[in-house]
Amino acid sequence: MSTEEAKELEEFREFVYKIVILGESAVGKTSLLNRFCEGIFNEDYKPTLGANIIRKDVNLEESNTKIRLIMWDLAGQEKYNVIRSMYFQGCEGALFVYDVTRYNTFDSVKTRWLRDFKKYIRKEGVYVLIGNKTDLADERVVPTEKGKDLAEKINASHFIETSAKLGENIEDAFLLLVKQILSNHGVIV
Repeated sequence: MSTEEAKELEEFREFVYKIVILGESAVGKTSLLNRFCEGIFNEDYKPTLGANIIRKDVNLEESNTKIRLIMWDLAGQEKYNVIRSMYFQGCEGALFVYDVTRYNTFDSVKTRWLRDFKKYIRKEGVYVLIGNKTDLADERVVPTEKGKDLAEKINASHFIETSAKLGENIEDAFLLLVKQILSNHGVIV
């Protein structure tokens, strides 16, 4: 092995992080994950029962870093409230997702999901706020500015709008969270 190959091996870093995807039922959490992990969008809505656990490796080539994400897609229905707290154990960060066409899903980020996250996650857990379904522009009721304001009020590390259907900003949303988690752990990317 050459000196250069040995140096390259030394600099390669690997991390494993658990994240949760949170939001009301039918905001597009599973669709975001499917688009991010498999590049697909399914028109048929099937509610998540309990939690789906999905693994994806993310390579940040610019910093020779590999991150294995263990992503927990938590059901948004009320009936899962009792068991949901168990799913938060060991979590490093979250994506809070709301539907830009349903104002109640926007409100619930602060009144429900952020409260749960802070209750069960260690204090330095990070989160990104996502306004999903931007492809439904004619039905939109939550303006971009409201999303930005909420992100600032709840101290989200970032705010981004996405369309799982069109595949817009999906990769960026997950990478923003990953890079913030790394930064919080003192890892330079």
